[in-house]
Amino acid sequence: MRELRTGAADGGAARALPSFERIAVVGATGLVGREALTLLAERSVEPERVSALASERSGGGKAAYGGASIPVGVATERALRGVDLALLCADSSVARALTPGLLARGVTVIDNSAAHRMDPSVPLVVPSVNGEALDGRPLLVANPNCSTIILLSALDPLRRAFGVEAVDVATYQAASGAGARGVEELLRQARAFAAGADAAPEAFPEPCLFNVFCHESAVDPDTGLNGEEAKIIAESRRIWLDRALAVSPTCVRTPTLRAHAQAVRVRLMRPATEREVRERIALTPGLLVVDDRGRGRFPTPLRASGRDEVLVGRIRPDPATGCAGDERCKAFQMFVCADQLRVGAALNALRIAERLDALRGGG
Repeated sequence: MRELRTGAADGGAARALPSFERIAVVGATGLVGREALTLLAERSVEPERVSALASERSGGGKAAYGGASIPVGVATERALRGVDLALLCADSSVARALTPGLLARGVTVIDNSAAHRMDPSVPLVVPSVNGEALDGRPLLVANPNCSTIILLSALDPLRRAFGVEAVDVATYQAASGAGARGVEELLRQARAFAAGADAAPEAFPEPCLFNVFCHESAVDPDTGLNGEEAKIIAESRRIWLDRALAVSPTCVRTPTLRAHAQAVRVRLMRPATEREVRERIALTPGLLVVDDRGRGRFPTPLRASGRDEVLVGRIRPDPATGCAGDERCKAFQMFVCADQLRVGAALNALRIAERLDALRGGG
């Protein structure tokens, strides 16, 4: 299912990320860090150019890299000396601790955590959406929340063609969005169920197996928004440079292992036909229309897992508009699925790095 990319190791192709001689992946033993290593290996980045780093608790072992493995060191200032590019796949506290020293040494930092996302001095970037924010070759770039990346990737071709006035979205987020603990908990509960036993929730506030519940981020007592919903609103407005954008999210966890799903309603500024909406999506690199009404084939988390594309289907006019046939309409609905570890995290970070590399004259 996963398309492998080839590079210098396959004979004659250009060297991957040539302007970044040494690359560090911090948080290399976590789910996103492991995915980042997978992507670097798929691009044939030589293993000797890559430092896999983790916490003191997780350091000292090995990390898979292509068909081999590389050592995992401890993420210290000393271990990061000589690095040209740091992919931070750890939590916000680690990012805040390491970033100042890295920037002082001129290292390019791409941060997957929430530490810098709302800092107005730090670009928040989805390269296919607002890649021009990288034109100044910033040293520090923030990777948006996974749900934001997936949502805006699917809707941006419509924004460019017709404008977007409002977005309603319900997200159905996989256990892996909570990291390895979330995956392990869902599997543990499945094994317990098969054995006729119970397994109390630990990583989540509710049982994950056979259940759907409010995203576990804290709920603001005043707004009623959980943290994930607040991120989607704030980040979408920031990336699209539209402070007045109406975004109404509801975020829940589902008992899926990998890949998030989203039910989306988008209201356009200028009316479009269903055919025009489909064409805009289908012609956009990184998006794949999966919408076979006859066979009932639509995006699912399983179909999206391990893929680089955002899958988009169930494309239709909002029935509340009364639009029929190929009438021009302002509101459309769709169902979107994408691998949040890949498209919504590690792959977006690598695409940022590749764009910066090209701007630095590397590609």
